[in-house]
Amino acid sequence: MECRICSGRLRPFADFGRQPVSDAFVAPGDPGPEFFFHLAVGVCADCSMVQLLEEVPREKMFHDGYPYLSSGSAVMREHFAGVAERLLATELTGPDPFVVELGCNDGTMLKTIAEAGVRHLGVEPSGGVGRRAAARGVRVREGFFEAAAAAGILAEDGPADVVYAANTLCHIPYMDSILRGVDTLLRPGGVLVFEDPYLGDIVARASFDQIYDEHFYFFCATSVRAMARRHGFELVDVERLPVHGGEVRYTLARQGARTPGPAVARLLAEEEAARLTEPATLRAFASRVAANRDSLVALLEGLRDEGARVCGYGATAKSATVLNYCGIGPDLVPFICDTTPAKQGRLTPGSHIPVREPGAFADPYPDYALLLAWNHAEEIMAKETAFREAGGTWILYVPEVHLMGA
Repeated sequence: MECRICSGRLRPFADFGRQPVSDAFVAPGDPGPEFFFHLAVGVCADCSMVQLLEEVPREKMFHDGYPYLSSGSAVMREHFAGVAERLLATELTGPDPFVVELGCNDGTMLKTIAEAGVRHLGVEPSGGVGRRAAARGVRVREGFFEAAAAAGILAEDGPADVVYAANTLCHIPYMDSILRGVDTLLRPGGVLVFEDPYLGDIVARASFDQIYDEHFYFFCATSVRAMARRHGFELVDVERLPVHGGEVRYTLARQGARTPGPAVARLLAEEEAARLTEPATLRAFASRVAANRDSLVALLEGLRDEGARVCGYGATAKSATVLNYCGIGPDLVPFICDTTPAKQGRLTPGSHIPVREPGAFADPYPDYALLLAWNHAEEIMAKETAFREAGGTWILYVPEVHLMGA
């Protein structure tokens, strides 16, 4: 198997077996077959990029019915407002600036840009969420971003000062076309700024549910620098972010345009000291994941046998990996509560656990709640204090299986 970045040899290190499309929630009684693929991950021996071994067709993941909304979390709404304000203060300061966001979703970040009167464009392949963005006053181009799309945007709008992406570039296997497009679209001193889940945090926390169909790449400073240099860019800044279980914001500029900041050297040195992308480190991660799987299943089976009432909290995309890899079905978790209307009344992909509206969580409260949206734990637990006051206990599985009770 070849690396999608440099054609180097891939070394597999973790295998999660047969998995469904993570956001393909099933209508009860739907006779249609589900799409499954083999979820396994490897590291490139040459450029150190960690990536999936099998690509899921993009149209099966990103389409008109895509259910995820970036505005669904108060923490993320605040985060993206901060991103917009920072870009306005640092990069969008020249005459008639222009910013393009790849995968703008429902326009949570660009809404602040639009309200500031700055020229902008969101590129969004999932029509349903793109229309939500347009309804908020965000200018949206429906479709996938690649080199040809970049040429069209340049012809219509001129060069961009910033191309921004959040939780988007890691989804796209064809990174060569993306970076060619960015090179076409950016003005001479422009930057590509993107933030995605950080491999270092995934390994340190054994957060294996970050590995699912939509996440094709698992970036770190070492692999991003190597990728950037292949396309005439340089990694000039990095910033650790607490959101989504640990991310890094990367800033790329054309080679020679900017001097890399000291944060880049620090993070590269940390990764080298941790031997982050070495096969032995990644195999040890896979062993920890397997142990967590066994502990979680044993806990849930024990609670079922004791007659305890258990439910899930948060029918997240990444929960597909947990539920299917661990073999967790309705016998162990009878239902999952979720705030997303498009998921309610449906069944989780592959595992077929019913998804119910949030009110079901307190009708009555269960004894235990499996927190599948653990990356929003602080926000959720602050909202659900009554559950703990009623004697409820949270089940978490990152960085290991543990309980948080009243």
